[in-house]
Amino acid sequence: MPKISTTVFSILLAFSAWPSQARDTVTLLNVSYDVTRELYNEYNPLFVKYWQGSTGEAVAINQSHGGSSKQARAVIDGLDADVVTMNQQTDIDALAEKGGLVNKDWRSHFPDASSPYRSTIVFLVRKGNPKNIKDWDDLIRSDVSPIIPNPKTSGNGRYSYLGAWGYAKEKFGAEDKTRDFVGKLFKRVPVLDTGGRGATTTFVERGIGDVLLTFENEVYLIAKKLNPSDFDVVIPSVSIESDAPVAVVDKVVDKRGTRKEAEAYLQYLWSDEAQRLIAKHYFRPSSQKALLENRANFPNLKLLTIEQVGGDWASVQKAHFNDGGIFDQIYAQ
Repeated sequence: MPKISTTVFSILLAFSAWPSQARDTVTLLNVSYDVTRELYNEYNPLFVKYWQGSTGEAVAINQSHGGSSKQARAVIDGLDADVVTMNQQTDIDALAEKGGLVNKDWRSHFPDASSPYRSTIVFLVRKGNPKNIKDWDDLIRSDVSPIIPNPKTSGNGRYSYLGAWGYAKEKFGAEDKTRDFVGKLFKRVPVLDTGGRGATTTFVERGIGDVLLTFENEVYLIAKKLNPSDFDVVIPSVSIESDAPVAVVDKVVDKRGTRKEAEAYLQYLWSDEAQRLIAKHYFRPSSQKALLENRANFPNLKLLTIEQVGGDWASVQKAHFNDGGIFDQIYAQ
């Protein structure tokens, strides 16, 4: 019988063991929106360690990121997400209503209406703020080019639109003046990227525009961690409160047998460790304890809820962002 070398024998052992290891490891797919990459890159190992220590079970987490509404469409079209972590309720509602993938009572499955953290829209400007941008009014000046992603495909863009709408509604009251203000704002936008991270690339790497409207966590990631010498943060007087809802994709986890792990993965977002991590990444944690511990990271500003701006999400979606809605009307003009 020919002698098998130690090296070859080790490789054979590795391949023979691999199928057993693969069966023992549960894999989850988290389909999320554009600007949560860094958060979940750090959260996933935290959960893996917790889960293995608690149950002895190995789990691996895969991620998918893009514009929030685009991601929801991908799941409806067949992307097998075990969990979704989005930035607006309507995207998860679409999974329930159009795809039958999520139970319609998904908001009641976790604390805080299934939103473990929140954010808001603020401004990122070039270092020294050369255009002297201070509030929403400055964004419609003829010498200012704002960068905002497309509200039709991006939750980031939708919240930016609604932040502008809320500001103008408070200032003018009348809807015609509010529409005029938001129309002037989007007339100044030179590029409509499909997602928030694409808009960041346009502003930061391509050097297009004078001010980027994006989530608070994205702004501080750029201004304090990535390019601290190139950008400043501007906090407007008023902005929009943006929930970040999460849900188990019931149809997928029941098919794959991953419900236990998927529910635990989302529930752990409310743990003290995860809430501190959320604050570290400049998302506003649901935990008041974690929020107070990191108060310096979150400047005070008036936050309007979706209900204050335009009613519930279903009404806002229908009126503003469905085909032929107010955004299409003002953008066409």
